[in-house]
Amino acid sequence: MALLLGLLIFSFTITAISLVPFINLLYKLKFTRKAQITKDAFGKKTPIFDKFHKHKKGTPVGGGFLMISVITLLFFLLFPLAKYLGVFVTNVYPVKEEIHIIFFTFISFGLLGLYDDIMKFFNFKQTGFFGLRMRHKLVIQWILALIIAFLMYLNLGIDILYVPFFQTFNLGWVFIPFAATTIVAFANAVNITDGLDGLASGVLMIALFAFWFLSASILDTPLSFFLALWIGSIIAFLYFNVYPARIWLGDVGALSFGATFAVVGLLLGKVMALIIIGGIFVAEILSSAIQLLSKKILKKKVLPVAPLHLWLQLLGWEEPKIVTRAILASIMMAVFGVWLAVI
Repeated sequence: MALLLGLLIFSFTITAISLVPFINLLYKLKFTRKAQITKDAFGKKTPIFDKFHKHKKGTPVGGGFLMISVITLLFFLLFPLAKYLGVFVTNVYPVKEEIHIIFFTFISFGLLGLYDDIMKFFNFKQTGFFGLRMRHKLVIQWILALIIAFLMYLNLGIDILYVPFFQTFNLGWVFIPFAATTIVAFANAVNITDGLDGLASGVLMIALFAFWFLSASILDTPLSFFLALWIGSIIAFLYFNVYPARIWLGDVGALSFGATFAVVGLLLGKVMALIIIGGIFVAEILSSAIQLLSKKILKKKVLPVAPLHLWLQLLGWEEPKIVTRAILASIMMAVFGVWLAVI
């Protein structure tokens, strides 16, 4: 455990040292948030979103790229040295296959987000949805998620769903579409949540601590190693991301972190805990989904605005107040989720 705490501190230090020059680089590259006219999935303008976010114009975007780079580099430099540092490596799954799945998710969804960030911030192509078209982005996400789910099913043998107080269900091949749906849902949930300074990164930090505890409890060394590096890096990022933010995750970070968060929950075999620990993300995407479906089916909105954090802003809540209370709620959700996972 001492080594894992050391990894967290080391990852925090490297990320913190790198962030200031990285922010300056983003300014020089003009990789900053532009004034935008946001549209929903049906191409209709959403002026309420632009009203509450117009002051964020000019903030550098792409912090996720730095964190993905730091975490990946540190993992592949340090993990092979683990046994020489006195760490007895224990595993739940074949080590190489588990690491491949984690980093395939981490990097592939990050590259998709990076492409979208580049397209919309440098205006290389006008697509109508401020970057990639939503349907194109979703198709690519589904392809990646199905590949990941298939690898988990085939190479790791994961095909069960544990429901606390009920039983363990053997899903067989149905695990593949189930896992893919979970991955796509959380990738977009974190992306939607990343609308206020410190909201997505703060909630994710709490959730990752919960998963870190669970991974250590089942003696999954590769996963615990990865989570320690991820938590350290995101704490350093959060320092610069709290209100008023000096840098944002960007799609590169939000899509990568959301998809990987879901994969970690699936690797732990704690899907119900994943839903509870990531409860803020679930609330954000559910409110958005309800709004989209109501517009599509009922031809009217059932909520004043969506997602949830935007509705709270409309009610008059200040941004720091929303974020602080979301993090407090996440702490209790994390405690409850861990309790459910270990009973």
